[in-house]
Amino acid sequence: MAHNKISKGRQWTSYVLSGLVIAFMLLDGLGKLFKPESVVESTVSLGFEEHHLLIIALLGLVATLLYAIPRTAILGAILLTGYYGGVIATHVRLDNPLFSHTLFSVYLSLFVWGGLWLRDPRIKQFFASN
Repeated sequence: MAHNKISKGRQWTSYVLSGLVIAFMLLDGLGKLFKPESVVESTVSLGFEEHHLLIIALLGLVATLLYAIPRTAILGAILLTGYYGGVIATHVRLDNPLFSHTLFSVYLSLFVWGGLWLRDPRIKQFFASN
């Protein structure tokens, strides 16, 4: 398979998009692991119990780690998309505001896939062939 050269601007844009998602998810996951009171309160307000924080954190962090590693980035993107689907469902169930809460995970998903689209020609080929 020939290596497709991408411009530096495109590459950096992909890194910024992916980096924002990775940074957000690391902060979110670490917050759930270390359980500061504000994180516990906000998670409980979404209908979860405090003992759910560990599994939510691990699922998000594993998906993020897989996304951050170039070799497993596509698997990580798929897992993050599923994770975000759960977040969206939670916000819909609670009738939270559409643009600030419910669609926030859609915005993150666009960053996830946009970052991959810009740097991995396989993503573009996949969507073009279907």
